[in-house]
Amino acid sequence: MTAIIKTAAEIEKMRVAGRLAAEVLEMIRPHVQAGVTTDELNTLCHDYIVNEQQAIPAPLNYHGFPKSVCTSVNHVICHGIPNDKKLKDGDIINIDVTVIKDGYHGDTSEMFVVGKPSIMAERLIRVTQECLYLALKKVKNGVRLGDIGHIIQQHAEKHSYSVVREYCGHGIGAVFHEEPQVLHYGRPGTGEVLHTGMCLTIEPMINAGARHSKMLKDGWTVVTKDRSLSAQFEHTILITDTGCEILTLRSNEDLERVLTAE
Repeated sequence: MTAIIKTAAEIEKMRVAGRLAAEVLEMIRPHVQAGVTTDELNTLCHDYIVNEQQAIPAPLNYHGFPKSVCTSVNHVICHGIPNDKKLKDGDIINIDVTVIKDGYHGDTSEMFVVGKPSIMAERLIRVTQECLYLALKKVKNGVRLGDIGHIIQQHAEKHSYSVVREYCGHGIGAVFHEEPQVLHYGRPGTGEVLHTGMCLTIEPMINAGARHSKMLKDGWTVVTKDRSLSAQFEHTILITDTGCEILTLRSNEDLERVLTAE
C-alpha cells in the first residue's frame, strides 16, 4: 500500500482539475429543480466539462459506467446512473463529478435539495457535511487514517446515523483511484500515516437508517437496504504540513467555517 507523493508540477495540475470539478457543481446548482430528469442534468454537466472546460468527464465509460456524472437520489447511496425519471419536490440528490484535465483528476460531490426538504432530510444533509468538515479539520501531515475515520463515525453515530462501510475515499492523481483507501470509520491511532504532498478524497456516505447497502441489477447503483435516506459530500484535498488544501472548494463554502467545524 504505497501512497503517491505529488510533485509541485503535479500539485498544480491537481489544483486546476479540482477547481474545474467544483465549477461543474456550481454550474449545475440552479438546474436542480422539480421536473428535470437526472439524464438532463448529466447532459448539462457533460457539455460543460467537454465544451466549456475542454476537459474529460472521468466516469464516462469508466469500467463501463454509461454516463458522465453520478446522480444518487434519496435512498441511493452512490453511483446512481442518470435516467429519465423526473425529480420531484422534496427529493434530495447527490451529484458526483470527476473531471480529468491535463491527465489529472478532480473529484467532488455535493447534496442538492429539490424544493423544500423534509426536516429529516435537512438534518441528514447537515450532519453529513459536518462529518466531512470535521475530518478536513483533523487532516494534516502525520495524522493516521483511522483518526479521520473515527471522527466521521463518531459524529454520525452521535446523531443516530450510520456510516456506509463498503465504499470509501481514495488517493487520487493521474489515476482516478490510487492508494490509500480512506475509510469513513475506524479506530484512533490506526491506519496509514498521512504525509505532506499526498492527494486524496474524503467522501462520507451517511445513512439515516442502518448502514447496510445493496447493489441493483445494473451493476452500479448502490441503495440502502432499508430504503432509508442517504447523503454524501466529497472533496479532493492536498495534505500539507499544518492541515490540508481543499482542491475542490466551492464558492458557496466558507473555508473558515469548514476548518473551524465543531
